[in-house]
Amino acid sequence: MANPDSLQRVVPDMEPINELHLREPGLVVVDVAAADDRTAFAFQQELASRWATAIADRTTRAPGQPGVRLRCYLDLRQDVAVE
Repeated sequence: MANPDSLQRVVPDMEPINELHLREPGLVVVDVAAADDRTAFAFQQELASRWATAIADRTTRAPGQPGVRLRCYLDLRQDVAVE
């Protein structure tokens, strides 16, 4: 099912995803919306414990909007050993 244009949303302070980010199968861009920094970074750490991850070192906030945003990149082709 196609995503109707009326449902598209623009997230403030998030850069667009470009072709370089997804040039090969198995590469994933993850945009996280969370109540606070602690929650966003905890979620990112869970992802990083399972897959090769280019982690973010900061979150962004949109003035007048609740919560924080974080973007990280995963390579699902490379599993990380879970102990």
